[in-house]
Parts: sequence; structure tokens; C-alpha cells
Amino acid sequence: MSYRYILGSGFLFFISCCMWFCNPDNQGVSDQFLNLNDTVKFVGMQTCRSCHSNVYDSYIKTGMGQSFGKAAYSKTAATFSEHDVVYDKTLDFYYKPFFRDSVMYVLEYRIEGKDTTYKREERIDYIIGSGHHTNSHMMMRKGYVSQVPITYYTQEGKWDLAPGFEEGGNLRFDRPIMSECLTCHNHTPVPASGSENKYHKMPLGIECERCHGAGGLHVKEKLMGKHVDTSRFVDYSIVNPRHLSIDRLMDLCQRCHLQGVAVLNEGKTFYDFKPGMKLSEVMNIFLPRFTDSDKRFIMASQADRLKMSNCFKVSGKLSCINCHNPHHDVHSETENNYNNSCKSCHNPSSEISKLQDCTVSLTERNKDENNCVSCHMPPSGSIDIPHVNITDHYISRNNIRNENNDSISDEKIEEIAGFLGLKSLVVDPVSNLQMAEGYLALWDKFMATDAVLDSVKYYLDRSEASREEKFQTLCHYYFNRKEYALLLSVALPAEQINDAWTAYRTGEAANKVRNSDDALKYFKRASDLKPFSLKFQEKLGAALAQNGKINEAEKVFKFILREDPKRKAALSNLGLVQAQKGNVNEALKLYDRSLESDPDYANALLNKISLLVQTGRKKEAEKSIGHLIKKHPQYQVFLKNKGLL
Repeated sequence: MSYRYILGSGFLFFISCCMWFCNPDNQGVSDQFLNLNDTVKFVGMQTCRSCHSNVYDSYIKTGMGQSFGKAAYSKTAATFSEHDVVYDKTLDFYYKPFFRDSVMYVLEYRIEGKDTTYKREERIDYIIGSGHHTNSHMMMRKGYVSQVPITYYTQEGKWDLAPGFEEGGNLRFDRPIMSECLTCHNHTPVPASGSENKYHKMPLGIECERCHGAGGLHVKEKLMGKHVDTSRFVDYSIVNPRHLSIDRLMDLCQRCHLQGVAVLNEGKTFYDFKPGMKLSEVMNIFLPRFTDSDKRFIMASQADRLKMSNCFKVSGKLSCINCHNPHHDVHSETENNYNNSCKSCHNPSSEISKLQDCTVSLTERNKDENNCVSCHMPPSGSIDIPHVNITDHYISRNNIRNENNDSISDEKIEEIAGFLGLKSLVVDPVSNLQMAEGYLALWDKFMATDAVLDSVKYYLDRSEASREEKFQTLCHYYFNRKEYALLLSVALPAEQINDAWTAYRTGEAANKVRNSDDALKYFKRASDLKPFSLKFQEKLGAALAQNGKINEAEKVFKFILREDPKRKAALSNLGLVQAQKGNVNEALKLYDRSLESDPDYANALLNKISLLVQTGRKKEAEKSIGHLIKKHPQYQVFLKNKGLL
């Protein structure tokens, strides 16, 4: 996750502690910035550039400035040799990235013996990540954005499966890229209303106004000749992060540099936070705590690690910009005052720190050019991103340099056993209901264990919130517990539910207890609330077909395929509809199209086998039967019982 700062007219940005400390009366200043008003319009980075070209020229070279862009030779840090192939041994797929006519692609394929038995080629549209650590890749099909299964890990100079896609987690081309991800790695895209991952507009990188707020008022005042001497006064027409209180400044940075378990407040979106706001007005962020937590941390946890440090706690004035000039690349020692920031407190005249003398010998210190950061903030691996080393922002006297600079694979093995609990990092005090929501989000995203759900129940039982306030959380909890009857016992009528995911979970619960009429009502409600959620539309189509509404189901599946022609479930289900209508050849074509998207998709294989056997073409079905049993051996008994073997 990344952030950036482009400053107001005529302002020279200094990073030193002294420059920050000379503004002790900035508490509450954030409330006075006039561009926080919703009526102020965004103007775009090129407008900012017209006056601040020098700042633009340096910023655009930073990690934040390079965070997102179109897939092109000029953007990628990767290599593309014949040996740059990634193999997923769990799913038995190979991935080969390549360029053709200046367009980037990835080829997914499978080899049996010496023969290539399957191929799928997808265009890569965007590269996410500056290349300092990684380049990950995304595809956009008719506005729907998904992640590609492979990532280039710059520090080790190698391609591998994308984070989270390892060890059976490979979603291939079906992992949706939603707003939580994009609103940190990119300037705010324009999402389609009622969608999870469809966008009408996709910007190309983090822009000035993400950290300074909308620039319309600032530009208007400058064009009118209204200028402010920023060496003496604050220009309230635009947020200057230097004039925020420490708390609001940290909120600004940790909006992205505190990637944990984010839980939005009711009615809020990831687009609602503005520089100068309290982050708690929009969301809460939880982080799991582990035993030996000094070694267990995720990559984008710089804000949390810094706030754990005594330097932060004791000074009361330390913030990210004491060391980092966000307009300059982090590798620029001349523009970023890493060691000078340490020495501004750790010196004989300091009243803040009594740790004036380094215990390491001068000879040893000189080997590293007396570099404080190299010992007290050593590089380390993270528990969520492989092949990556980052600076640990926990400033400690006891840090030990990681000589191997590798990921903490041994620690990851103990991750569940060493889990201590969730900590709320934004909201304090946090309610029992909020804690329950945090644990549910942890279960959904990272740790689907019974112990996590036990914690949900613990906090729900102790919550004094009303039944109405608990409703969505209770439904979510019962759904994750697979206690479908209990979920239905607390469910509201479909038309009274205003959260699409709650409607979907209730529909699934009704399905599980074989109440197809109610399932249809809830899936219809979920689809009405999020009409461009293709997952919800697929559930609606299936429920319509199950209730004998074949023509309506057909319309839904055709809508889905207009939105995404490679949606495997919709292709298979539309094939089933065509088979029920007697259109055998059309049904088989749809099953084959589904299997072109995923050759191991069990539903399409079963539907194809069943139709071929029913129409007296069992010989043709043998290849599909063999493949189904090979990839899904649990279906062998099912095939025998149905007389399909």
C-alpha cells in the first residue's frame, strides 16, 4: 500500500524533526482545511503539475508515483526469458508471461508427457506495484478487474505465484480486485454502482489529491490571485499534511500503510476517507497479534510498527514524514533524513532521550558508516508476501539484523498456534460488536478456524447492542458456522434487508435447508442491491432454474455472459438450461466453453458426461469421465450411483 504528498504553492518541504517540532500548535488545524467540503472538486495531477512541476518530476519517480500503470515494457521490472515459467504443482498448471506486439500476456497451460493438453491465454492490462519489491498483474475484461496468478519478485529477480495463490490458493483468473485493494495501490477508480470489481474509469497511479484532498478550491483561489505566504501562514485552501496533528497525519499514512483486517463503518466505502479526517470515521483496522510478534508482521504494517516503538511513544511528535519525504524516492538519502532524524533526539543535548551513547564500538559502526537504521530497523521478511524484504519500522534496541534477508517461513508454520488475538488499531475503545465484526473479517480473509469463530461468539454474547444492530453480524456468524437454521431463525424478510451480502448469505442458508422459494427471494434481493455482482447473479439464475423458471434463468445467465464471456459457472448453467430445452448441441458447446475457462471444473464435466450418456454417446463421455475421476476422485462413487460409469 502506498501514499504520496504534493504540496501547496510556494511551499518548500523540509523533513527534519526540527521543522515538524516548530509547529506544536497544529492540533485541530485539520478541521479548518476548506477543501474537505464535499462540494470541492478534484482537478487531477496534471493540473497540479502546471504550478508544481519540480515536485511532480521527483514524485512521479517514487514508489507511490509508480504504484500502478498500464502493462508495458516501460512499466515492468520483470524478465521475459524462455526460462521464466511458473509451475503450480497443486493445480498442475504452468504460467508463461510474454509480450507480443508490445502487449503483455500470460499463457496458462498443462503438459501431459510431451503434449500440451490445455492452453488459455489472457491479456495483462495493468501492472500493480512500483517494482521496488514486486510487480503484480491484473486483467480487465469489460470493466471487471481480476488478478493474474503470477507476480514478479524484484528483489530475488524471479517469477512465482502471486501472494495468496500458493499451496492450493490459486484462483487462476477469478480473484476479483475490489476497492479495498485499488484505493491504496491506485488513485481512486470509478466503480460501477452495485458491483464488487467492475470499474467505469481506471486511473494510472496515485495522484496528489490522495494526500492533499480535492484541489478545486486551491486552484480557484490561485487563479483569482489569492496567494498565501506559506512560510508564515497556513494555506487552508488545500490540506498540507505538515499542518495536521500527529494523530491525523498518522491516520492519513495508515489509511494504506496499515493493511490489516479492515472493517468499514455502516454506510461507508473505501472512497470516503479524506486527508485530515479521522480514519475511525470511515473504518476500523484490526491486526492479528502473535507470540514473538516482533518477528511476525505483514508487509504494509509500517504505521503499526512505528507506533509500537518507544521513539514514537516517548517523543509524542514522531511521524512518518520525520524520515520520509514522500515527494522523493525512498532510496534517496539526500532527500530522506533517516539517520539525521535519529540524531535529532539521540544527542547529548536532547531532553527526550537518555540513550545518547551507542553501545556498539565506533569501529563496528564505521563499517556501516554509522548507520542507525541498519541496526535498529533491519530488513526482514513479512508473513504475507514471499520473496520480499522490507525495512522493519519497529525501532528497537534489541533488533537483530536478518543476515539471510529471507521470508519467515518457519514463523509462518507456527502462525495459527502462536495467535494471541486481534487488536483494534484505529477505534479506541472498541465495542464488543466491533470486535465480533473484526474476527469475522479475519475468518473471511485470513484465518478460517473454529477458534476465530469462537471469539466471534464470545464478543457477540457480551455485546449490549440491540438485536437490530447485531442482525447482519449474527447472520454472518451463523453462515460461517454453517448453522443455517439458526441464521434463518433471525433473518428478516428479503425486502427488509439492505445489505447484499446478508441477503446472499440468507439465500444460501435457505438453499442448504432446501427451501428453494425463500432462497430465490433472498438471491433476488442480493442481485437487486448489487446487480453487477456476477456471483450473486449466478446464484439467482440457479435459483430460478431450480424453481422451474427456465426462461428467466436463461436471461440471467445470458446477462452474466454479456458482462463476462468466460464465466465458467454461467456457461455451465446456461448449458444445463439449453439441455433442459432439448438443445443438445448448444448445451455441449456451452459445456466445452466452460471447460476452456477451467478444464477441471467439476460441474461442467458432470453436466457434459450426463448429457452425453443420456443421448447414447457414452463413448464420447469416457475422456471426460477419466478426467473428472483423476482431478476429483470423490465423484467416482457418484458416477457409479448415477449409472454414468
